Amino acid sequence: MLKMTHLKFNEIAPDVELLSGSGQPVKISSLWQGKVLVLAFTRHFGCPQCKEMLDRLVKFSPELSGRGLALTVVTQGTPEQVSIFCQERAPGILCLADPGRKAYQAYFLGSTTWLTSVFSPRVIKSNRQLANEKGWNPELPPPGQDALQMPGLFIIGPDGRIRLPYYYDDITDHPSLDLLLGGVMGMDWSTPLDSPIKPG
Repeated sequence: MLKMTHLKFNEIAPDVELLSGSGQPVKISSLWQGKVLVLAFTRHFGCPQCKEMLDRLVKFSPELSGRGLALTVVTQGTPEQVSIFCQERAPGILCLADPGRKAYQAYFLGSTTWLTSVFSPRVIKSNRQLANEKGWNPELPPPGQDALQMPGLFIIGPDGRIRLPYYYDDITDHPSLDLLLGGVMGMDWSTPLDSPIKPG
């Protein structure tokens, strides 16, 4: 991935106004008021790894909700694209449209290269596995979506500070289950944090 500045633990999370699938404006800051926010950024809608990430988030969303954590997914799609895609892939989860990728830019989620997003041995292996197990093959992104956009995941506290900035090394580099289960969902959010979240 191309090197760029990253947000760090305990920094104030950027606040950007995006659109819901129905076209209603939603400020990201409204989503962490009084709760911890899991903010996940996807790649484009033709990406098998994007579908894999959403499946994981959907699987664990009841546990996240049960522990008082809100989950929101940011996509590159238009509201119309988001409404269709997330009804299929992430029912019951708030998905936001960011076709101009202003939130991606604010959270310093950069672009990868064709070498690391398509021709990397890890990606080729992942694509083959997802095609065999799920029937998902890589597709071209819908119009307006960037095939080289990287994903990311951020945990933001009720004070608006970043508790976990997770930047992918490549498009297959999803947060580990140990980080989500033992780190994020194992936290006592009633006490201040003095260091980043870690697995377990």
